[in-house]
Amino acid sequence: MDRERLCQPEWTAMIDPPSPTPSQPAPEVSDQTLREVIADFLAMGHVDNIVAMVRQEPRYLAWTGQLIEDGRYAVRLGVAVLFEHLIMVCPESLPLAVPGLMQQLRSPVAWVRGEAASLLGTIATDEALAAVAQLLHDPSPQVVEIVRDILDAGANG
Repeated sequence: MDRERLCQPEWTAMIDPPSPTPSQPAPEVSDQTLREVIADFLAMGHVDNIVAMVRQEPRYLAWTGQLIEDGRYAVRLGVAVLFEHLIMVCPESLPLAVPGLMQQLRSPVAWVRGEAASLLGTIATDEALAAVAQLLHDPSPQVVEIVRDILDAGANG
């Protein structure tokens, strides 16, 4: 065994763990854990990190509907900022978020429906805008206002 390695304080081994070998693959990270990390990064304002992750793995956009359920306003704001960035760098990937967002249009929570409608308005595909239009008679006046703004912008755009 390497004498230098034996003499290292225990905390340095935690900082610099041995790299995985082919016979010892890196541990798998669950989707749930990864969603939590994404939410935490968005809450901390690290949108650029999430942009890079989504560009590498666009399937993460399918989790958008779950992310907007987060009770932290900073996470939901981070998702909106994320979409503003993604619309510039990889708009072709944004429709991957549509199914999860469409599910949230039926949420019992008004602000979740409003967040979903706003993001669908950012995506602005025919499918996304048709889904948003279904909320024109939502019980929440704020959601109806969001929907009208989105549809008016689509008609004028």
